[in-house]
Amino acid sequence: MAKTKFAYFCQSCGYESAKWLGKCPSCAQWNTFVEEIIEKANTSVPTWKASNSTTQQRANKPVQVAEITFKEEDRLLTPDNEFNRVLGGGIVAGSLVLIGGEPGIGKSTLMLQLALNMKGVKVLYVSGEESDKQIKMRAERLAPEATDGTFGKDCFILTETSTQNIFKQIEELQPDLVVVDSIQTLHSSHIESTPGSVSQVRECTAELLRFAKESSTPVFLIGHITKDGMIAGPKILEHMVDTVLQFEGDRHHVYRILRTVKNRFGSASELGIYEMLGEGLREVSNPSEILLSQRDEPLSGITISATLEGMRPMLIETQALVSISAYGTPQRTATGFDTKRMSMLLAVLEKRCGFKLGAKDVFLNITGGIRVEDPAIDLGLAAAIISSHEDIPIPFKTCFAGEIGLSGEIRAVNRVEQRIAEAQKLGFEQIFISKYNMPTAGQDKKRIDLSRYKIDVKVVSRIEEVFEMLFG
Repeated sequence: MAKTKFAYFCQSCGYESAKWLGKCPSCAQWNTFVEEIIEKANTSVPTWKASNSTTQQRANKPVQVAEITFKEEDRLLTPDNEFNRVLGGGIVAGSLVLIGGEPGIGKSTLMLQLALNMKGVKVLYVSGEESDKQIKMRAERLAPEATDGTFGKDCFILTETSTQNIFKQIEELQPDLVVVDSIQTLHSSHIESTPGSVSQVRECTAELLRFAKESSTPVFLIGHITKDGMIAGPKILEHMVDTVLQFEGDRHHVYRILRTVKNRFGSASELGIYEMLGEGLREVSNPSEILLSQRDEPLSGITISATLEGMRPMLIETQALVSISAYGTPQRTATGFDTKRMSMLLAVLEKRCGFKLGAKDVFLNITGGIRVEDPAIDLGLAAAIISSHEDIPIPFKTCFAGEIGLSGEIRAVNRVEQRIAEAQKLGFEQIFISKYNMPTAGQDKKRIDLSRYKIDVKVVSRIEEVFEMLFG
């Protein structure tokens, strides 16, 4: 056994230093270094199977790309269609998935609900934060039929924090899916630091990663987040796993959003929407109908924008309020939208269109508690701002899809046909899109056949044309 040494780790990014530092040279955070004890063993990193710890590993040899045989991976489909969409079409064998989110947002509820509803799949739910009785109480709330002894018979609960004991139970049970709640509570006997420290999180994740790849068993890790909203632990944790999912939402709203941050097996821009109910999470198959409020009378400052989240088109309600500033400095506040981009839109409206907004308070809101980064909602937000400024309502059944440039032009957006089809499906009568989405005959781009749509498509090139059509 080698001599035990001390090292200092940054609790924010995992940077290692031989001495204590006040400021981290990697992430520039102050007072984040803590001392940890590292035991350097003469043996290599232990395998996840105790029976194979003394066997000699077979060395891999380089292989030509043409000689590598590959067949389409067989994904494990879950009963949750939203979860399948976020993962890129189902659970890949041997994948390591990390789910992060605020406390109480519903991470444990989502995974326990998934474990209870996996028919014919043996699931091991490892909990280091709750007792088996607490999990049983939540299981009865999520699935009242679980008390009859037949429902959830393939779901096994293990309350353990030692990775060595967890792997012993895994060898005996041979599960098809493993859920760990949470990775910050696990500890390995090969590291002498406390659970949740940088070295423990890194070591436990490495052992679970090796188990997942060698046994082709998918593993789901639930992770804590910091006060800044980042996943707690070293940044290498997000690099090691195959997929990173972020569970978002305001606890004052009933809707929760499962967003893909990283995905090696599919798109990293997918999104799933859930509704938090007393009996658990309910998947929302058509979010457009929920994100659009039902109004009896037209109101100024409210528009509908067509956006995309991954492969899914959605119509969202964008709201704006423009009022005379009661203080010396006008306020600029945006909820669910980038404040800097809002300032850019206000500058374009004042410079190119002549609207005096410099002395006005402007408030923007994306309804439903979601956050949108799609630039295609620029046109809808600009129309909502002018509608509130002039106190003129936007006509019913009108939506927008266009990006605004600094010169006031309406730029083209991607996959505009899906946005038009979604607006038509929900009964909208007209939609404003960019002229540059309609290529001329001399261009190589595919022309959009507007004759197959019943909705009235307004093709515009500049923002002044939109305001002329709407407000005269």
